[in-house]
Amino acid sequence: MPGEIKRVIERIIALRSRGDDLLVHTTTAKLIFKGVDPSRYTSESPDDPEILKKVKQIARDLGVKL
Repeated sequence: MPGEIKRVIERIIALRSRGDDLLVHTTTAKLIFKGVDPSRYTSESPDDPEILKKVKQIARDLGVKL
C-alpha cells in the first residue's frame, strides 16, 4: 500500500513530539541523521520494504511503539 512509510514517519514524529514544535524538529533531524529524510516521502510514495524496515527500526531505537 503506497504511503505506509510516510504514515510511520508521521506517527514517530507525533508520538515523540507530543505537539511540541521543538521536538518535531529534533525528531525530524534524528530521522535525517539515521538516513531517512521525511520530506522525501508522500502519501503516494511507493513503499520500499528495506526503507520501511529501517523506519520501523528507528522507531524502536527511539522508543516509539507503533
